[in-house]
Formats: sequence, C-alpha cells, structure tokens
Amino acid sequence: MLTANVPGNYDFIRTGGPFSSGCVARPGFAVVHAAIHPLTPLARGFELVDRHLRDNRRPIAALCGMQLRIPAALSPAGFEDFNRPYVERLTAWGLGTAGANPVARTNVALEFDPVAEPMLAGFFYTMPADGGASTFVLSGVPELAVDADGKRTIVARGDISAAGIARKLACVTDLLTAHLATMRLSWADATAINLYTVHDVYPALPAELLPALGAGARAGLTWHYSRPPVTGLEMELDAWGVRHEVILSP
Repeated sequence: MLTANVPGNYDFIRTGGPFSSGCVARPGFAVVHAAIHPLTPLARGFELVDRHLRDNRRPIAALCGMQLRIPAALSPAGFEDFNRPYVERLTAWGLGTAGANPVARTNVALEFDPVAEPMLAGFFYTMPADGGASTFVLSGVPELAVDADGKRTIVARGDISAAGIARKLACVTDLLTAHLATMRLSWADATAINLYTVHDVYPALPAELLPALGAGARAGLTWHYSRPPVTGLEMELDAWGVRHEVILSP
C-alpha cells in the first residue's frame, strides 16, 4: 500500500527499514532528478541537497530519493552501522512519515575505480507541475525473495552461473514490477532503468529482463559495474520516470 507524505507532495511504499521502496509524485507535482558530477562526499552532499532545495523554494520534505556510492560491499552488521547516521540525518530533517522513512535509495559499491568514502551521486525531489504523466523513483532491489513466513533469502545464493544469474535477474525484475503496480504504473512509465552487477547478464537479458520491461525497454538499460551494498548479493535493479533532470556541481 502507498503511504501519503503530504508535506513532501508524494506517496511512498513503506518498508520499515532505512529507506522506502519507492515514491510517486502526488497530483500537481513531479519528481525531479538531480545528478551530481563529480560525486561528492556524503556529508557535503547533505549540505548540497539542503541548499538546492532552499534555492528552489522547496521544503526538505520534498526530498524523495538518494543515490549513494560506497567503497565496498559491507557485512550485514556493517550495513546496519552505515545506515545508522544516515537515518539520523534524515530524522533530524524531520523526514519520518507515519513511523517510516519515506525517502527511496540506491546504494552500491563501484567495482572499478571505487570511491574512498561514502559519496552522493544524486537525489530526487518534488516540484510543482501542471498535468503530465506520473513521475516516480524506485529504490534499488537485490535478489532477495520473501517466503510465506516473511523471511528474506538470497535467490540462487552463491550461484553465478548463467542459470543462477537468470534466476537473480528474474527476482529483481519481479520485485520492481510489483512496486510499479503498487504505484499504478508500469515499466512503460520509466525514463531510466539501471542494473548494478559485475557479472555477465547478457544471456539473460532477452530471456528475462527485456520481455518483462515490454515498452519500457525502449528507454534502454544502463549497466553500472558495481556491487550491491551487502556481501553475498550479486545484483541490484532500480528505475525512475521523470520529466526534468539537472546536473549539479558540488
């Protein structure tokens, strides 16, 4: 179900974790993507976000997505340690809504030319807009399936064969398809689709991903040679659909 974030002018899919599964702009507003080039350290990135929103006369509540890059994949405990100050910063901004963090997030580790510290690669926020198609941002999802008891397990754990990669790709695609359906959207509404992995996914693209994307495949697919933020995971997928993008210099 979608939860309303009225001050931010968007609805989100709550998870109970350090980020939401995705956000969709409410009527009269649109999601904007702000990419940062070059990447900036996360602490300075928070300042950039705050300044950019104020310059555009938007409340901090309009922040609806963050794109992070970290030096390497973390252990589950290390991932929790990383999330703690991140969540504290968003909480200090008053971004909690109905007991949940509404801000979507993708957080991956670059395999080639890795960063030396956590960096901000971009963010999303809402702006007033007149009509037009729905705009959204989806958090990155790894190949984690949930069983009937609510337990999350890694699909094809440790299997990076062609068959294992195909199963993983099917899992992340199904998860995002479900999130889009929750927003009453489809892959055709996406303007950017991103795959994060260091493994050869090419054989599985025409068999698994492209058929699932349908008309959304016309937007193309961007492959980032990177790893999900937690060790043991091999793949992540995210997407967004926007009508306006800006590139900011830190």
